Amino acid sequence: MISAEREAEILRLFHAEKWRVGTIASQIHVHHSTVRRVREHAGVVVPAGAPRPSIADAFVPFIVETLRKYPTLRASRLHEMVRARGYAGGADHFRRIVARLRPRPAAEAYLRLRTLPGEQAQVDWAHFGKIPIGQALRPLMAFVMVLSFSRMVFLRFYFGASMPFFLRGHVEAFAFFGSVPRVVLYDNLRSAVLEREGAAVRFHPTLLQLAAHYRYEPRPVAVARGNEKGRVERAIRYVRENFFAARTWKDLDDLNAQAEAWCRGAAASRPCPEQRGVSVREAYEQERPRLVSLPDAPFPADETVEVHVGKTPYVRFDLNDYSVPHTHVRRTLVVLADLKSVRVLDGVAVLVSHPRSFSRGEQIEDPSHIRELVEYKRLAREHRGMDRLHHAVPSSQDLFFETAERGGNLGSLTTALVRLLDIHGAAALEEAIAEAVRSRVPHLAGVKQILDRKRHERGVPPPIPVRLPDDARLRDLVVKPHDLADYEQLHSERDADEPAEPETDS
Repeated sequence: MISAEREAEILRLFHAEKWRVGTIASQIHVHHSTVRRVREHAGVVVPAGAPRPSIADAFVPFIVETLRKYPTLRASRLHEMVRARGYAGGADHFRRIVARLRPRPAAEAYLRLRTLPGEQAQVDWAHFGKIPIGQALRPLMAFVMVLSFSRMVFLRFYFGASMPFFLRGHVEAFAFFGSVPRVVLYDNLRSAVLEREGAAVRFHPTLLQLAAHYRYEPRPVAVARGNEKGRVERAIRYVRENFFAARTWKDLDDLNAQAEAWCRGAAASRPCPEQRGVSVREAYEQERPRLVSLPDAPFPADETVEVHVGKTPYVRFDLNDYSVPHTHVRRTLVVLADLKSVRVLDGVAVLVSHPRSFSRGEQIEDPSHIRELVEYKRLAREHRGMDRLHHAVPSSQDLFFETAERGGNLGSLTTALVRLLDIHGAAALEEAIAEAVRSRVPHLAGVKQILDRKRHERGVPPPIPVRLPDDARLRDLVVKPHDLADYEQLHSERDADEPAEPETDS
């Protein structure tokens, strides 16, 4: 706005001094549009001069005809078409020509939509950026439901807009209102409408189950009719400007606690758009008796996913790994997740419940699962060692019995005997254990002493342990030695049957 004195100065310079618009604007430091506005308000009519010729004039009929057939054709494509026909002008100037010539749709008038108390609510998602959580970047989505008559708002934030969050938003909204509207109006959300062809709509089957549980009618808005859900659109804008702007919060729970307090406080205290004399809270109290009562139990909104457990005792859910008992590897289990916990079920039995993580790449473990797996692996190693000794060194069983009666550690004994088996071989170890048991020295030190004594008697150097590849087929392979006395006897008999060589004089 400019002062009356400045307007008078503009008119004086225009009429008396015959200054042009640009001269006036530059000399008194105002915009040229301000000079034209003052001149027009004073009733000064300036006849338009003849338009200057343009290189686009010859192409105007072609542009008008093309836009009549294809009203939404982009100016860039139309520019390529006229260039092929000889137009040499630039793209920027051509866009202004197309904008001036493009046919405008006729302005449409809309009726003001009014609803009865308790009749309708409107639902939509709103995106509020992305939030870093650990190694993940999660979208912050706001679920908004507004009662169309009283304009009471429900607001809840989630890390995503998937179907489980969509269902949970309804359950918490109905609990917040303490009742259910008869109709809930949706935009063409992917969680609500799977397919649409004209007036034929195919709703998501889970949404239909939710509607049947709460006894309301889901209804989509018409295509390209955003005005039909204007109440929730205005509520989202109100949330952005009045609640979320410049707000600080620690975590999602804190943000949702502030959102609920805002819905019951500032948002409910504002004037009701339908009845300016009352607040939204007072209009809601008028509407509440007309709403449908809640069912006895809320709709189960937990996320349910079938997961397969591989070789390691973990299930993968929502970018993270959660531990399960090692007895359930190589099986298919079910994950039930809410905003706080992740439960893993085998049939109807709950195997474990973990706190939910919204990060990514994390391992959420129950320490008992790791301890049980380590103990199981240790016992399994002992069992495999005992089984190998049983087949390769039968006398080892007597040594185990003697050690058990004395209360010795069978695990350490098994490990030591398997190491001696790898170094000395099955025959030497069998002989040493048998002698140790007969000599009433049934312990590991006695076995080692006998092995060393017999090696020394035979004049054999200390054995060098041979390390085989870490392959179960070789590690657990048992080669049982056979008695070679029969072969030695046959060799002796053959030597006796052969004639002696005649002696010769040297």
